[in-house]
Order: sequence, then C-alpha cells, then structure tokens
Amino acid sequence: MTLTTITHDNVTILEMRERLDGQGTQQLEKTVEELLSAGARTLLFDFQDLDYINSSGLRVLVMAYQRLHPAGGTVTICCARDYIQEVFEISGYDKLFGMYETRDAALGSL
Repeated sequence: MTLTTITHDNVTILEMRERLDGQGTQQLEKTVEELLSAGARTLLFDFQDLDYINSSGLRVLVMAYQRLHPAGGTVTICCARDYIQEVFEISGYDKLFGMYETRDAALGSL
C-alpha cells in the first residue's frame, strides 16, 4: 500500500493506493496513531485508488472513529469503489462513517 497524507484547512486527508491489508494496515495504524497524538480531529480517508481492504484495515478505521468521535472528531471516507462500498454496507460501517462519492462532497460536509 502507498499512503500519502495531506492537509486541507483543518482536515487531514489520507490517500491510499493499492491494497489495505497486512503490512499496509500496520503502516496506516502507525500513521493514524501519530496524527491523533499530534491533535488531528478530522480525518478523511480517500479510497479513490484503493483496490482492496480487509478486516484489519476496517479495524484501523474503527479505532480512529472510537478515538475521535467521543471528543467531537470526525472520520469520513470518500471515493470508494463499488465493491469497497459494498464491504462497508455489508458490515454496517457505512452507518458509522460519513461516506461520499467525491472528495469535494466530503470536504463540503466537514
């Protein structure tokens, strides 16, 4: 997995490419922990170039939500491909995270 982090206003955008599993999940978890420790309160995961996510990848997203939500923070997802969107719908996580078709729509909601 390739991970790029950028900031737009007060939103930290995490762009992921390829597959979110195994070693990629460890990399994402470390990055999210560092961002949260540094005070990030609004995370936007951009899945435009993400081909696959497994349960350990979902776990990292849920961990971020569990840490941010009680403190008024937000975890949002954008640009998920249909089959990744389906994973969120089947697991019920589409109700947990704000999910948007485009980055602009996601940023507009934050």
